[in-house]
Amino acid sequence: MTTAIARSDRRVSPVFLALVAIMGVSAWAVWTNFSTSKGFAVFLFVVSGWIVSLCLHEYAHARTALHGGDISIGAKGYLTLNPLKYTHALLSIVLPVVFVIMGGIGLPGGAVFIERGRIKGRVRHSLISAAGPLTNVAVAVALTAPFWLGTVDGVPAVFRYALAFLALLQVTAAILNFLPVPGLDGYGVIEPWLSAGVRRQVEPFAPFGLIAVFGVLWIPEVNQLFFSAVDAILHALGVNGWDTYWGQEYFRFWEGEPESPLSL
Repeated sequence: MTTAIARSDRRVSPVFLALVAIMGVSAWAVWTNFSTSKGFAVFLFVVSGWIVSLCLHEYAHARTALHGGDISIGAKGYLTLNPLKYTHALLSIVLPVVFVIMGGIGLPGGAVFIERGRIKGRVRHSLISAAGPLTNVAVAVALTAPFWLGTVDGVPAVFRYALAFLALLQVTAAILNFLPVPGLDGYGVIEPWLSAGVRRQVEPFAPFGLIAVFGVLWIPEVNQLFFSAVDAILHALGVNGWDTYWGQEYFRFWEGEPESPLSL
């Protein structure tokens, strides 16, 4: 099936390459302390890294759908990693970045349109939905590798903070997306196994699932429980609350440069 995809439909987009370049340059600026504003450099690194992970999240959905039988994926441009090709740019890029700025929560939204009628088998449908948040899991493991490998001692403190905060976003994205809420990937995993009647009843609520989850997270008790779970996962990956806290403090550069000791 992949042989039916034109080479131009699989070529990595210059937009994605530009995002990767911004991520790389801002990472260098944080690492070397080159920027006059550490916070702004951290902000650029985290936001560009977050958008890159969003592209990978949606690419995973698209690639799995392609191998599942939807050969229309290539023509839609989803295999180019270009965020501008997503069907819901607001849900896919703008709102997730706003959520990060407002509450330090990583929450990808629905983006790629998959022609489900082309895909046979409930397992394939479930795998397509699971592929996105599983990508966030993989990115979180990669970002925290210096921590759980014990090689973080030589890493500049501010870069370590930024890396930890970006990892936190990946963990929150994975957890929230696996929730069985209409409109999120977790519901997409179980939806093929529900009766047609249940799916019809739930369908009208799908457009509001993302906003509902974010609203519930503003309830203090729920927010505390959620971030306790996130901290426990990060702790298992070798990342402590000190690093994620100061990562978010530097990220909010508009509030001024944080006065923090640079090491634990």
